[in-house]
Amino acid sequence: MIESRICGMLGIKYPIFQGGMAWASNYKLASAVSNAGGLGIIGAGQMPPEMLIQEIKKAKENTDKPFGVNLILYLSYIDELVDAVIKEGVSAVTTGAGNAGPYVKKFHDAGIKVIPVIPSTALAKRMEKAGADAVIAEGTESGGHIGELTTMVIVPQVADAVNIPVIAAGGIADYRGFAAALCLGASGIQMGTRFLATKECHVHQNWKDMVLKASDRDTVVTGRPTGHPVRVLKNKLSRIFLELEEKCSPVLEYEKLGTGKLKAASVDGDVEMGSLMSGQIAGLIKEEKTVQEVIDEIVSQTEEFIKSFNKFVK
Repeated sequence: MIESRICGMLGIKYPIFQGGMAWASNYKLASAVSNAGGLGIIGAGQMPPEMLIQEIKKAKENTDKPFGVNLILYLSYIDELVDAVIKEGVSAVTTGAGNAGPYVKKFHDAGIKVIPVIPSTALAKRMEKAGADAVIAEGTESGGHIGELTTMVIVPQVADAVNIPVIAAGGIADYRGFAAALCLGASGIQMGTRFLATKECHVHQNWKDMVLKASDRDTVVTGRPTGHPVRVLKNKLSRIFLELEEKCSPVLEYEKLGTGKLKAASVDGDVEMGSLMSGQIAGLIKEEKTVQEVIDEIVSQTEEFIKSFNKFVK
């Protein structure tokens, strides 16, 4: 059975995290992933504290296994979300878009592990120094907000730079990505787009179908001039964003255009003007499965592949 020190740290069966996708990772998906042996993660996004509390409560009603919450740290009311998570209690918090350092002790005092998403070795070392329990090294192949380094490049460098466990994210959807991540020095993997296209994910079927129909070149990065680039599936909205870039439009125009577009994709199923955040690995995903099927398949196939790896050595 595939396991690593992250399994013992979090009390999970398999070193598989589910990405904390805003508007996609609710209690239903998170609890399904945890029940299947991974670490399910509620994507808090811009939820008000009261809604996040309800999501955590519902997750606890649907699983007795460890699960976590992903927090966006730049929000003006982040302290309220932190207090909500601590009040309700979860196993771990993954963080993005900000410095998790000031919150580490507070979470640790509540028995919650802190696992920041990082785009560079410099930030990984900074988070380790601040007391983070592990880091998620996320490559630019990922969907949603991204950095510049690829998964193949960032994971081994971060693994060499820190002593805490490293979770590889970006461009992983099957046993080959899982095995590759372990070879790169990761203690586990995080998948977002693969779990997006599962039965338990509540996003509109139109968004799922776009993932299932995607080819290897059907994602694009928009919003670079804002300093917060986002990878999405190509559609009318992404074309308009790229046109704004060509015109060197003011940042305010990007923000105005992007308002409410993730909800439009997730709830309304608007595949033309919705923000279809998806990773480059979408081109590999051709079937909507249950979470249990996804995890069972990737674990069993990875185990078989590792056992047969000596075929490459003469």
